[in-house]
Amino acid sequence: MQGDRIVEVGASVRRPPAAEVIDLGDSTLMPGLIDVHVHLFLHPGAEDLQTVEESVPQRTIIALLAARDDLMAGFSAERDMGTEGAGSADTAVRNAINHGEIPGPRLRISGNAVDILGGHEDANHYNPEQHVLSNATYANNAAELVAVIRQQFKEGADFIKIYETGADSYRDGHLSTPFQYTEAELRAAVEEAARTGKRVAVHATGEPGTLYAARAGVASVDHADQLSDETMRIMREKQIFAVPTFTISEYFADHAASPVQAERDHRALDLHAQEFRKQLAAGVPMAVGSDVGPFPHGTQAREFNLMVKYGMTPLAALQADLLNGARLLGWQDQIGALKPGYLADIIAVPGDPVSDISVLQKVTFVMKGGTVYRHDHQ
Repeated sequence: MQGDRIVEVGASVRRPPAAEVIDLGDSTLMPGLIDVHVHLFLHPGAEDLQTVEESVPQRTIIALLAARDDLMAGFSAERDMGTEGAGSADTAVRNAINHGEIPGPRLRISGNAVDILGGHEDANHYNPEQHVLSNATYANNAAELVAVIRQQFKEGADFIKIYETGADSYRDGHLSTPFQYTEAELRAAVEEAARTGKRVAVHATGEPGTLYAARAGVASVDHADQLSDETMRIMREKQIFAVPTFTISEYFADHAASPVQAERDHRALDLHAQEFRKQLAAGVPMAVGSDVGPFPHGTQAREFNLMVKYGMTPLAALQADLLNGARLLGWQDQIGALKPGYLADIIAVPGDPVSDISVLQKVTFVMKGGTVYRHDHQ
């Protein structure tokens, strides 16, 4: 490495006489991991209460600590999928990381996510006379979507996150979830983002919202619990990524408030796993995102284990993360591989992740941009 870039890769490389040598023994060196669905401004606990009770400055401090924890776990690039009521505070977090003022992953940020009145992230279960604010920014039609998107970009967003479905319910093994925006409204959002070279990601669990999102040309469908054959065909043809976020579902099921809720959540997870296998068979492109935040930051490599458990090979899971993740973040040819000219984002793990994907939960060395942040071998 020289500066923040990789110069040469191989079993034997040329190096200047005064170059520093870092001996990592028989560890496996690999590119830094990518998580395309994180919430830096969230932490374990009642999500609806923390976004109301905690101030934006307090939540920004929490986000800084979360970014550090994710980097130390080997995640050198992430997509923050909404501050959940902290507005554009993620702009300051991203910029501080970019300026080297705090440790953290490379970030693509969305600011506040976008939602309809009474939608998935609205404060629907509070006393209406208290006027509790939504965790997202309201936009109720195409014109309002365009105005909100322009404001988000003005405040520093790299992409737009839209809630397209919710709330979810299951009956006889089938997911029911109302859509929030029509196909035409989503297309207006996608076109407005594209006007400045940016993209839209959607929270979408099922039909018909997932179909509307795919037809509109979003960059990713996050969660993607159930997809119709037509939706899968479009996503394959347009190379729209599905981001299954299994880890958050497992965490909620394992930490449910009651046995009845736990059983319901585990059943929903099992159904998602079945649908995931159908999506793989249909050739839907995958990216790796955990939805970390409601469960502890720095533990999200569990997502790899679950994607393999539910049908991917370890190699396919790594490709979904490093290659597809880099493309989804718009950093292809910059990250996701150890090649000359790429950014020196490098981690070490004790073993071969192609034969045992769980070693990604045991990162022992982290370098980002040529700077060492973790070195357990010293």
